[in-house]
Amino acid sequence: MNLQDFKDRIRKAFGENLEHATPENVREFLCGMTACGLESSIDGRMVLDEDASSYEEIVKDFFSKVLDMPREDAIIVLWLLAFDLVFSAIELQQADRFRSIFGDSM
Repeated sequence: MNLQDFKDRIRKAFGENLEHATPENVREFLCGMTACGLESSIDGRMVLDEDASSYEEIVKDFFSKVLDMPREDAIIVLWLLAFDLVFSAIELQQADRFRSIFGDSM
């Protein structure tokens, strides 16, 4: 997938300015990207170190491999990672807010 195709897919899913993005539909979109073979869409599969003994080692291996990716592929992978992390944080913040309003009944 090239960068323009990626941008088109994002804008089709969430609107021109991402105005339709929510934690729920972002999660669904990311699952769909994985299910449709995101790895193969961006020039091959990224295999992380299976012998890693910690999450920190996995993260280091991931970012090391991203440095060696072609520019457009790295942009897509890092954009998706940032998108996922930000909307996951929003989801957690909303859950905390609702918990403070409704208590533990949620």
